[in-house]
Amino acid sequence: MRRPIALLLNMVLLASAASAQSPAPLTGDWLGNRAWLAEHGVTFNLDVANFYMGVASGGLERHFPYGGHGDYVTNVDFGKLCGREGLFLKIRAEHRFGENINRSTGAFLPAAVLADLPVADSEQLLLTNVLFTQALSERFAVFFGKLDTLDGDANAFAHGRGKTQFSNVGFVANPIALRTVPYSTLGCGFAVLGEGGEPVFSYMVLNPTDTADTDGFDELFAEGVAMAAELRLPTNFAGMPGHQLFAATWNSRDYVSLGQDPRVVFPNVPINEVTGSWSAYWNFDQYLVHSGCDPTVGWGVFGRAGVADDRANPLAWFLSFGVGGHNMMAGHEADTFGAGWFISGTSNEVGPLLQATLGPLGDGQGVELFYNWQATPWLNVTPDLQVIVPAREQVDTALALGVRAVVTL
Repeated sequence: MRRPIALLLNMVLLASAASAQSPAPLTGDWLGNRAWLAEHGVTFNLDVANFYMGVASGGLERHFPYGGHGDYVTNVDFGKLCGREGLFLKIRAEHRFGENINRSTGAFLPAAVLADLPVADSEQLLLTNVLFTQALSERFAVFFGKLDTLDGDANAFAHGRGKTQFSNVGFVANPIALRTVPYSTLGCGFAVLGEGGEPVFSYMVLNPTDTADTDGFDELFAEGVAMAAELRLPTNFAGMPGHQLFAATWNSRDYVSLGQDPRVVFPNVPINEVTGSWSAYWNFDQYLVHSGCDPTVGWGVFGRAGVADDRANPLAWFLSFGVGGHNMMAGHEADTFGAGWFISGTSNEVGPLLQATLGPLGDGQGVELFYNWQATPWLNVTPDLQVIVPAREQVDTALALGVRAVVTL
């Protein structure tokens, strides 16, 4: 237990000593090569998220494991690289390491979803994105390749892939859609862009099963097809920016068991065979205070809601609300905070099948509070507190707490 604590403390001390002279990111400009590559259209976003989080009381197991996630993204702008205007490539390689608390809380929704991605029981480095995008105009683009879907269901205050804002999957994305949309798979689609290139409407056709640990070509559409559509409209209530998002998903494959999805924690038990499943969800974010210089710096409120086909989905409905954003005090504008509550309704169809393994089930809910401190441009340290009421009625309420430290390389 002492080793992870010492590691994180050493990071903070090193950051405090180096913050005055160390460039962002930690590895700097690579003797000028990083800036040269960026000028020619090749940029790198590399980081390692470290989690030292545990269950202090309740749950299934009280311990404080250490683990983490490496995320290595390369973006290529072929317009700058070779004159092919509007063509872009995104490559993401990621891996997890160590242990985490996601199964210790006894809840269906992971308290630190990023710590189990891309494959919960593997520490291999895997390609989860090899995605080409071609802009056909300033307002329309098409894309195809292998893509991960965690960046969907965007929200200004509750998103961030579990490493820049909340850690619990209930605030990273709407978990109601995870049953029908794989984490990483082959697919294609198009996006209608609004002001500033922000997607207003997107539509995707996907392979229906997860292929994070394979190239996916051998099983492409072998079990059917998945589709997802999102409409995200900008709003300006009382002169403050915000968004309203409406989305739906559908998957045609046969569901015969719960499977092993790293974004949720379910036992792999058989269910009554169901052909096809769907979900529909909504979210909003609304600034209440923002900087006059930058409308994306400020704080406000957010919420999510969703329903799903409960014949195949263990979650029948979902609801969350909260507050989040930037610390507006001078000198702390790079810090962010959040406080949220969620409740997830257990399916009346799948729930009885789970009860044979897990005991009586009700609805799960939880609260999360975090403060994301930018210790240096390359290190963010985030104390995190969660109170989780598992859907399993025989499991006591879990108090989960700890720290997340994200190093930008």
